[in-house]
Amino acid sequence: MKRIASVQNYCRGGTFLPHMRWIGFVASRYVSRNRRNSPSPILAVLGIATGVLALTVILAVMNGFQLGFIESILEIASYHIRVEDPVLEPEVQSPLLEAIPAINGLPGIGSVTPLREFHGLIRGNRGSPQVALIRGLPLDALEQDHGMAEKLVFEAGSFDLGERRSILLGAELARRLFVGLGDAVTLVSVSGLLGDDAVEEDAADSRFIVSGIFRSGFYEYDLGWGFISLDTAEELGGGPLFLGVKLKNRWQDNRVLGLIHPVLAAVLPGEPVVLSTWREYNRAFFGALRTEKLLMFVVVGLIFIVVSLNIFQAQQRAVLERREEIGLFRALGAGERAVRLVFVWDGCIIGFTGAGLGMVLGLLLATHISQCFTLLEAGVNGIIGVLNFLSRLFMGYSPDLEEFAVFSPAIFYIKEIPSRIIPQEVFLIYLFGFLSALLAAWFASGKVSRTRPAEVLRYE
Repeated sequence: MKRIASVQNYCRGGTFLPHMRWIGFVASRYVSRNRRNSPSPILAVLGIATGVLALTVILAVMNGFQLGFIESILEIASYHIRVEDPVLEPEVQSPLLEAIPAINGLPGIGSVTPLREFHGLIRGNRGSPQVALIRGLPLDALEQDHGMAEKLVFEAGSFDLGERRSILLGAELARRLFVGLGDAVTLVSVSGLLGDDAVEEDAADSRFIVSGIFRSGFYEYDLGWGFISLDTAEELGGGPLFLGVKLKNRWQDNRVLGLIHPVLAAVLPGEPVVLSTWREYNRAFFGALRTEKLLMFVVVGLIFIVVSLNIFQAQQRAVLERREEIGLFRALGAGERAVRLVFVWDGCIIGFTGAGLGMVLGLLLATHISQCFTLLEAGVNGIIGVLNFLSRLFMGYSPDLEEFAVFSPAIFYIKEIPSRIIPQEVFLIYLFGFLSALLAAWFASGKVSRTRPAEVLRYE
C-alpha cells in the first residue's frame, strides 16, 4: 500500500516534471530491487562497462602505434607537401630554390626544406652491403624542422653534417654494417661508384665517416636510411631536388596547396611542377591503417551487440513479470507512453552507469598501459622464478624458463607500449555503449502497448 501511495503522489499533477519524477522513481526501484533477485541489471551494467573499457583501451593502444608510424612518416620521410623540381639534371642549378623564401612567408607554413635523395649500397667493416636511401639535407635542417628534430633520437653522435664526407646512419643499418661512431663506410650508387667518373681510383670519394647514429621509431627508416649534406649530395649527382614543406596544421594541406601554386607559377612560369600532399604520397599505407582500425572497431563492437541482446531479453522478461504492476499504473492514470518510459529509463540507467564506469576504467588503464604491462610481466616472471626454484629444490635441476615479456624487444620494435587517447573517439565509444542499452530497452518495452489493465486486474 505504501508503494501504491507513493506512485499516486508522483502521478498527481499535469506538468512534465512530476510526470518524469514518478517514472524515474519507479525505474530506479526496478533496477535496485529486481524481482526474484535476478542479476540481470548488474550483468548488463558489467557487460556495457566491459565493452566500453575494452574498446577504449584497444583503440588507445592502436592509435599509439598508428599515430607513431604516421608521424614518423610525415616528419621524416614524406613531409606534408612535396614540391618536385621540374629540372631533372642534377648539375643544373634549380630555380626552385628561389621559391623557398616566398613559400616560407605563406600563412600556415611551418618550414621548407630542400633535399635530394637516391638509393645506394653501403659497405661497412663486415657483412654484406646494405641497400639504403640516402638523403641530402641542409646543415641546419633540424633547426628549421622541429618535427623532424623530435622524431630523430641519436644513440651516438649528433646531427653533424659539417664535414664534407659525414654521414648519419639508422641504428639498425649501423648494426647490420658493424660500424659505430667515427667508422668509415663506402657508399656506392646502383650504377657504380659515386663521383664524376665511376672508376676505381675515385673509390676514396665514396668513403664517408659516420658522425651520428639515430633511431626514428620506425624500423624501415632505421634499417634503410642515411643522411648526408645537401651540398655533398649535389656534388655526387644525388637525384633531383625536392622541397619538403611542413605545415602548422597538416589537415590544411589542400588550402595551402592553393597558396603555393601562384608562388611557383611566378618563379617557374610554364614549368610542370609536381606537388603532392601527405594524403596522396602515403595513400596505400594510410588506407590500410584506416581499414584495420575500422575492422577492429567493428569486431570489438560486437560486445555491445551481445550485451544489447541480453538487455533486450531481460527487459522483455521484466515486462511479462510486471504485468500486474503495469495494469495498476494504467488504472491509476498513467498513460501507455509513460509506463513504457519506465522500462526505457531502466535501460538509460544501465547504459549511463555501465558506459560511465567503463569509460573511467578504460581511460585509467589506457593512460597507465605501460605500468600495467610491467606489473603483469613482473607477476608472470615471479611465478617463473618460483617454478625454477622449486625445480632445483625437488628435482635437482632447473629448466631455466626464460623471462616473460608481452612485447619482447626481440620480436617487437618498441621500447614501451604507446597509447594515444582521442577525445572524439572516447565520446563516440561512450555514446555507443549508452545507446545500445537505451535502444534495447526501447524495443523490449514495446509489449507494454499490448497490456490491457482490465484483463490484467480482472482476477486480482
